[in-house]
Amino acid sequence: MLQPGSAALAHSDALSAQIAAEIAAAGGAIRFARYMEMALYTPGLGYYSAGATKFGDAGDFVTAPEISPLFARCLARNCAAVLGTLSGVGSEGGEIFELGAGSGAMAAELLLALEQLNALPAHYLILETSGELRQRQQRTLADRVPAYADRVRWLDCPPRALRGVILANEVIDALPCERFRIGEDGIEYLGVGCRDGGFDWQGLPADAALLDQQTRIADALGQSLPAGFRSEWRPMLEPWLAGIAGALEQGLLLLVDYGLPRAQLYHPQRGDGTLICHYRHRAHDDPFLWPGLQDITAWVDFTMVAEAAQQHGLLLDGFTTQAAFLIASGLEEVLDPAAEADPRRRMEQGRQIRWLTLPGEMGEGFKVAGFSRRWDGECPGLTGDDLSGSL
Repeated sequence: MLQPGSAALAHSDALSAQIAAEIAAAGGAIRFARYMEMALYTPGLGYYSAGATKFGDAGDFVTAPEISPLFARCLARNCAAVLGTLSGVGSEGGEIFELGAGSGAMAAELLLALEQLNALPAHYLILETSGELRQRQQRTLADRVPAYADRVRWLDCPPRALRGVILANEVIDALPCERFRIGEDGIEYLGVGCRDGGFDWQGLPADAALLDQQTRIADALGQSLPAGFRSEWRPMLEPWLAGIAGALEQGLLLLVDYGLPRAQLYHPQRGDGTLICHYRHRAHDDPFLWPGLQDITAWVDFTMVAEAAQQHGLLLDGFTTQAAFLIASGLEEVLDPAAEADPRRRMEQGRQIRWLTLPGEMGEGFKVAGFSRRWDGECPGLTGDDLSGSL
């Protein structure tokens, strides 16, 4: 694996010292969710709060909008199905609210595609906690869609009442998660302590919330988890989704992320969990390597997502794979026609389609969940292979 430079290592050491100080103040160990939160979001030092490039070839990983504009073009067709059909909004339709807009590539391509569909939103709202990413988004949009700069607004918190579409692509997986294991004496947290100048796993007692999660998993599986089983869960997902659901007065919420229904995510054969880290396009399972320099993530429990959304008054419109969503959204109809006359462009477009749709790439691991409030229209991407029964 490519080694960080001296400046990057000094940056990581500074963040590690802060984490170690918190561990000492807590009596020798902290929950993993707190470690992950500090590693990703400590102001000026955390992975998403510092200035290093994260997305694209020069970063650590790529997302679907970075891979191909086809993703946003398909997404635009679903947004267009909502915008302009809502009660009490003007002729330009409602608004789009994107959480964690990355490089701004998806926002730019969405606006271009919606222009072609005559379905531009009145405003495109972005909630971005990273100052560095916000600046990158502003540059991207100013370069690619300068005519719509006055429609784009950056927020510090969700809007109070939105009519339109809320989009979250690869956002939930970045929410801090807890780790747990089934030990000889029952379930316990896998916390983080200090060891040999670094960090290491340390068992911590379970609380009522973790015991409740264990019961939910056992109910979904129809059996108890075996000894030695390790995995993750996100206690903050429900309050996070409550804030998002509360912002949607009328319209559609679309969530795209890698994950599974609960019974599949916690199957005993997946006994080491789904925690994964990314550094310079290399994936590994050590979250204690170079804090602040690498992404840390875990797969999403979409059953938990559906439970939280419905608890806060949203209706489940559908749940499917990314491949099925893109195909049902008219993937073949949004291809670049100029690629047919250019062998290189045709090959590149084919490569992008395979990356977005093949089971061994993003097509099956990534899922799309749609929820609505006071909107009875049809989301095109959710009309294909509906997997809602598995949630």
